[in-house]
Formats: sequence, structure tokens, C-alpha cells
Amino acid sequence: MKHFLCWIVAAVACVSVASLAGAQEAGSNTLNPEALRESANDIVGDAREKVDEIAQQVDQSPQAKEVSAGILQPIYLLAESMAFPSFHWAAFTLMSAGVVSFALQLVLGKLVVLSKMSLNIKEILADGLGLLISLIGLVLTTQAAAENSTFTDSPASVLSAAGLGALLGLVFYWWGQTEEVQAAAGRKSRTKT
Repeated sequence: MKHFLCWIVAAVACVSVASLAGAQEAGSNTLNPEALRESANDIVGDAREKVDEIAQQVDQSPQAKEVSAGILQPIYLLAESMAFPSFHWAAFTLMSAGVVSFALQLVLGKLVVLSKMSLNIKEILADGLGLLISLIGLVLTTQAAAENSTFTDSPASVLSAAGLGALLGLVFYWWGQTEEVQAAAGRKSRTKT
């Protein structure tokens, strides 16, 4: 939550600096970069203090602790019950498949669709999000496997999971590219009529 609040503070600081620059520009013909920098530092410093204060209040709140525990408890129980090598093998395989599929979709798939003179920004964003989720999942799966099972100790397990994941990723990439090309053709035919 603290990191989310920091992003909000950064956005507010950018808007504030832009408005200060506009106000100063309207008041005079010269723009003082040093004054803007100092104003921006003051705004960011004040905002950071507020974020820390709010985060500390939330961390101290018994209700927030209770809600947080309620969210995490079932996840912990599920994680404990799945801490065995074949689970980590399957998770690694799926995350590898996602990384391969979404990476190929973002690079090759979009080039193929672009060659058809069509591009959908929503598809690019969705594939980018899928790649990010898969990468994070792959890292977390590997970390959990290293700490909780013998999956990472066996090169045969790691190589077989990576190989099967890459193969599945290619299949899912092909399916996704086919769907996007068909969607691009459908959009083109609708604009012609």
C-alpha cells in the first residue's frame, strides 16, 4: 500500500510542479529552474511525510491487521499444502509457457498483425500485462521452490519443466497469433462495408 501511495504522491507532485511552472510563466517571461526544483522538492518531501504517516497509521490499526491476516491466511494454508516438488514443477512449466507465449505475442505476433496493416493497443497492453504476470510468477515460483522443495535441486526437473513450458508457450503463441490475425481481418472487412 505504501508503494501505491508513493506513486500517487509522485503524480500529484508532477501536476503541482507543472502548475507552478505555468503560474510562474504567466507571471513573468523567465522561468527559474532552481525555484521550480526547490518547489518540487518541498512538495515531494511533504507528500512523502504524509504517505509515511498514513502508512504508519494503517500498520498500527488493529482492523487493518485483521483484514490483512484474513487475506493472507488462506493463501498461506494453500501454499503450505502445495509445497511439494511436482507442484513447483507444474507451476514452473506454466509460468515458462506464459513467458514464452506472451513474449512472442508482443514481438512476432504484433509484427504479423502490423503486416496486415492493423494493430490493437488493447492487445498490446493485455499481452504486456500477461508477460509481466508470467515473469513475476516464474520468479516467485522459482524462489518458493528453492526454499520449500527439492525441485530446483534436480536439473532434470528444471530442464523438463522449462522444455515443456517452452513447447506449450509456442502452442499458445500460435493460437493467440491466429486469433489476432482473424480479428484484424474482421476489423478490416467491417471498415470496408
